[in-house]
Amino acid sequence: MTLHAQEQSLDGELAAERAHLDASRAALRRMRDRAEALFATGDKVAGDAYTAEQLGRHMARRVKELADDPTTPLFFGRLDFGPVDPDHAGRDYHVGRRHVTDDLGEPLVLDWRAPVSRSFYRASARDPQGVSVRRRFGFNAGVLTSFEDEHLDRGEELGTASRILTAEIERPRVGPMRDIVATIQPEQDELVRADLADSICVQGAPGTGKTAVGLHRAAYLLYLHRERLRRSGVLIVGPNRAFLSYIAAVLPALGEVEVAQATVEDLVARVPVRAVDDPTVAVLKHDVRMAQVLRRAVDAHIGTPTEPIMVSDGSYRWRIGLDPLHRVVEETRGEGLPYATGRERVRARVVGLLQRQSEARRAESPNDAWLRRMGKAQPVTAFLDAVWPALTPEGLLHRLWSDADALAAAADGLLTADEQALLQSRSLGAPAGRDATGTRLGRTPKATRWTAADAVLVDEAAGLVERPGGYGHVVVDEAQDLSPMQCRAIARRSEHGSITLLGDLAQGTAPWAATDWRESLAHLGKPDATVVPLSVGFRVPAAVVAFANRLLPALAVDVPPAESLRRDGALDVRTVTDLTAATVAEVRAALGHDGSVGVITADDAVAGLRAALAAAGIDTATADDVEAAARVTVVPATLVKGLEYDHVVVVEPAAIVAAEPRGLHRLYVVLTRAVSRLTVLHTAPLPAPLG
Repeated sequence: MTLHAQEQSLDGELAAERAHLDASRAALRRMRDRAEALFATGDKVAGDAYTAEQLGRHMARRVKELADDPTTPLFFGRLDFGPVDPDHAGRDYHVGRRHVTDDLGEPLVLDWRAPVSRSFYRASARDPQGVSVRRRFGFNAGVLTSFEDEHLDRGEELGTASRILTAEIERPRVGPMRDIVATIQPEQDELVRADLADSICVQGAPGTGKTAVGLHRAAYLLYLHRERLRRSGVLIVGPNRAFLSYIAAVLPALGEVEVAQATVEDLVARVPVRAVDDPTVAVLKHDVRMAQVLRRAVDAHIGTPTEPIMVSDGSYRWRIGLDPLHRVVEETRGEGLPYATGRERVRARVVGLLQRQSEARRAESPNDAWLRRMGKAQPVTAFLDAVWPALTPEGLLHRLWSDADALAAAADGLLTADEQALLQSRSLGAPAGRDATGTRLGRTPKATRWTAADAVLVDEAAGLVERPGGYGHVVVDEAQDLSPMQCRAIARRSEHGSITLLGDLAQGTAPWAATDWRESLAHLGKPDATVVPLSVGFRVPAAVVAFANRLLPALAVDVPPAESLRRDGALDVRTVTDLTAATVAEVRAALGHDGSVGVITADDAVAGLRAALAAAGIDTATADDVEAAARVTVVPATLVKGLEYDHVVVVEPAAIVAAEPRGLHRLYVVLTRAVSRLTVLHTAPLPAPLG
């Protein structure tokens, strides 16, 4: 075939693919129109109010799921199966973000999560999986501009040499995180498609896509187990609100609009946090020993019957002796129920004893009203209050912090006398308006100014007192900074489900940061979860990774060094005399390139740099304002974890390191946020490991 004929053939194929894209978008629009029509008329076709309500919710959800973004490719690949595949011989399928069918129900686009779509990510020249040609599409603002074929049946495979794949990975980013369905790599796909029953832990170096793996696994599990997970729910746990804002658009872009997102602080927000602990006290409160202290404190409320009880129903007086009352309490204690459930179980068993006496005397069973009246009779409630008194999580912790004897009894052999004193080194009845360091005890739990660590302990107590609800699957990102007690809070919400744990031990910045994933998994109640390392990255350029890796020997963690397949990008480390002026100049230069710009500095320098940039006529946004029009974001180092920017300007690394005890770990996080260019500006000497 001549070159001209080849060009004509390619132009014809490109035109055909564009026509298929137009047809697919029109079909998706008709699918949404039908869903909207059914939503509008659902109350007329449903047989009753309950069915109408359920149908309305389903159709409203369906309408959201079918929303189309014309700037986002509806499909990104195509699979052509050869004659040897027994199920799909001679067929071709377009692979995209959601399933689209024509009016007859024939697929125009296959969901990337469908079983046949697996071959788009897993097929190779060595193992074609029946695929003869894998095609990738290039897009610009939703317009199909090019395609690229790999003839797997001929041994042709581009891998990371794919021009379209590389362009998609390196595409400049502004605003929220994007999905990666077009660029999922085989090792990532294996994690994404792990079974629902499997809990996995991903030790992911910077730029390896661990966050994307977790989010796409959630989307995949919802596709495969739709009704089951709709009932039990899927939860995404992130380190802070800025991070959750950054990732919030990923799942809706994949058609998943009902996934809960929260920080650990959101999960344990039973009490308002209005005080701050001294770091030493906070570390102690997050220690796993506190779980046993609280359990002992709860158990200490269970007493022993000391006398029989007499109950009158107006006609007879019933007596329950000490021996049966002892059996009721001990049997209930031995069942290991939540405390509040145990209290009601004791009440029910006492009423059961009264019921049997009544049946023996009257030769008939008493009615429900009699049973309810006996359960509320004063002798029964007085007995309950004596042997199994009502208890609230807040009240339990308030008593421990205010009663030295109660704390000593619960902490005996677990906490030293000095540690107990630390927990109680606070004033009683502090004025409500005073800034507090540490818990400020009021005379009641409601009047107390609790700390963030107290909130975690109150949640632990709630798990002992009440039966907590849970989720079918929980994704936990930046998990290296979870304390043992925070892990337990998540464990209570995933007791009957599975988890995807994501993190990097080298990026642990909390005082209690994990050093061994096995310990964290034990606290999460998933000790047998598989730990999978991801060390090869596609986002952060190799020069940036190599620079950040200089810090690893000083971080005292056993993780494989990050590697990068990116040979582009730029690294510029400069000593300057005026940090503010140099930062403004560097930001101006960065704005000459496409993409986002992140200025990362020590927390106390953020306001000054924003003011300087504003004075220079440069608009800036904050880390939690991902929808802002400004391309430049000024981010405190403590909030940058999990975020990415095309061009990162790091201002004064020495100040970032000096700001906290694990400052070198924080700097490692900061240096690995750039996906194209990294500039480091400093007046003080660089930290020694970077020299």
